[in-house]
Amino acid sequence: MFEIGDFIVYGNTGVCEVKDITTIRMMDVPEDRLYYLLSPLQRKESKIFTPVNSGKTVMRAVLTREEADALIDDIPGIEELWVGNDKLREEMYKETMKSCSCRDWIKIIKTLYMRKQERLAQGKKTTAMDERYLRLAEENLYSELSLALGVPKEEMETYITKRMVAMSAG
Repeated sequence: MFEIGDFIVYGNTGVCEVKDITTIRMMDVPEDRLYYLLSPLQRKESKIFTPVNSGKTVMRAVLTREEADALIDDIPGIEELWVGNDKLREEMYKETMKSCSCRDWIKIIKTLYMRKQERLAQGKKTTAMDERYLRLAEENLYSELSLALGVPKEEMETYITKRMVAMSAG
């Protein structure tokens, strides 16, 4: 169980702060059922109530600083996702995003970066679907890494690049 003040990843909403653990007075809701009151980091005005013991949506602790650094160090070895069929590709992106795994978000980012380079080399534009999933994966990954590492989210891509360059040089 998470505590008030903890930062967690909640499904595709991304990083949220646990603001309260409480019961809800509503018809057909057991009076003793506990709920988290979550505040999404990216939309502070939003509030989410979710059962403490719900298995429907992925809820996990945000990475620690050590886990975030180790993840960045692992990026070169994380495989891309390759699917030739456009309809199957979007389905794979959706399922991969649902995992709420930083490694899976990196797979999407790497895949879409490579696809973008290939399409540009062929004189084609990036597809709207690719852009949408790239933004979503980057938003989720950079928000979590930003919190874990204490680096502003806007600087995350630069931070990752510098760390990877330093690793390959060292």
